[in-house]
Amino acid sequence: MENTPEQVTSTPQREEDQLEVIPYVEPKVDPSKTGNKPKQLKAIEVYGYEVGRGLRKKVVIPEDIYKLAALGCTDREIATWFDIKEDTLRYNFAETMAKGRQDMKTALRNAMFKNALNGNAALQIFLAKNMLGMSDNPNQSEENKPLPWSEDAESSTEDNSQ
Repeated sequence: MENTPEQVTSTPQREEDQLEVIPYVEPKVDPSKTGNKPKQLKAIEVYGYEVGRGLRKKVVIPEDIYKLAALGCTDREIATWFDIKEDTLRYNFAETMAKGRQDMKTALRNAMFKNALNGNAALQIFLAKNMLGMSDNPNQSEENKPLPWSEDAESSTEDNSQ
């Protein structure tokens, strides 16, 4: 028995054969319109660490972790940004986050000193209290008690001077 063309088309086809590939066509740009053109997506190669398993596997770039930590983002915010778990973030990038946060503190301290040296009195008081240990209310401990004063010592110094 020979297959006729009608019989061949009526047989079930594979799913791949049923899908139609539609090529991407660049939309035509109206030359009369001026201004910014829309951004075009480009495929680039990125180097980073693969974290996660299975379908949740992500490529995380350590420089991005550092930048977010230097902005003061919490672990939860950084983990949400990369769509990974907080524990995974801490396990793989603890040193990078610590470095970013330390650099943020150093930059803030540097800016505070510059402002204080330019005459910002409120900042000078804040730095004196927090970095130098000064306070508005002197506490009366053994070290900070006033020197003892006695009338006998005063009269003896007057007698010696005459």
